[in-house]
Amino acid sequence: MTEPFRILEPSYDAVPMVVGIPHTGTVLPDGIIERLQPAMRSQPMCDWHLHELYAALPGFGVTVVHAVYSRFISDLNRPPDSAPLYPGRFETGLVPMRTFQGEEVWITPPDADEIAAWRERYHAPYHVALAGVLDAAVAEFGRVYFLDLHSVVSSASELHSELTGEIYLGDRDGTSNDGAFTALVERGFASRGFRVVRNAPYKGGYNTAHYGARPEIEALQIEMCQRCYMDEADPAGGPAHQRFGNMQADIAGIFSELVSAVARGTTE
Repeated sequence: MTEPFRILEPSYDAVPMVVGIPHTGTVLPDGIIERLQPAMRSQPMCDWHLHELYAALPGFGVTVVHAVYSRFISDLNRPPDSAPLYPGRFETGLVPMRTFQGEEVWITPPDADEIAAWRERYHAPYHVALAGVLDAAVAEFGRVYFLDLHSVVSSASELHSELTGEIYLGDRDGTSNDGAFTALVERGFASRGFRVVRNAPYKGGYNTAHYGARPEIEALQIEMCQRCYMDEADPAGGPAHQRFGNMQADIAGIFSELVSAVARGTTE
């Protein structure tokens, strides 16, 4: 079986920053694709190519943990017990049954036993690995900055109308970090012309809340509209799009500033 995660170690002096990319995976176990609705076989809920978009981060001393398998099998940004993140609001669970556009995912949905098996096979190992990386960084540096990276199509969904900003930062309404980290990331994107929105409609998911609850971890979710780096109508061709290289250059500049700030021990 393919490992459910990859850890990209720093290729330069390590800094107190860890990145998770939980929805970039596209691998499906044998026999699963035939059980998906035809429209789902192109994996419309994927955070396309994010592990490639952020490929330079290890060169800045950042440790990256990213998914390999599709979120249709196990959503790594959901609680393991599938408890609601935002009670009363539409959500997709540990194994999505509908997309954010309200489309049915499965022809033959998994039963409770299968969901439990997928949780142990895909969700649990990712979080063991991510927690281990964070624990090691805390032991080395004392305080760690954790970024959970996502991307989203700009069109309206069950959660929101059409997205007119480009970057959506979620810090659980100011509870997952001290506020200075969110402000630093916001300045990095805004200074390059991106429209940045805080905590609406994306406040941060399970990973931001769970790891950000630890006092020694400053956590933040970054949700980027996919139009920033690719043609949303042609996700497979993303890395070949001119926007992809342009966005990589912006990311390099932003992370250079972030890494300098956290290495100094200040995000003010």
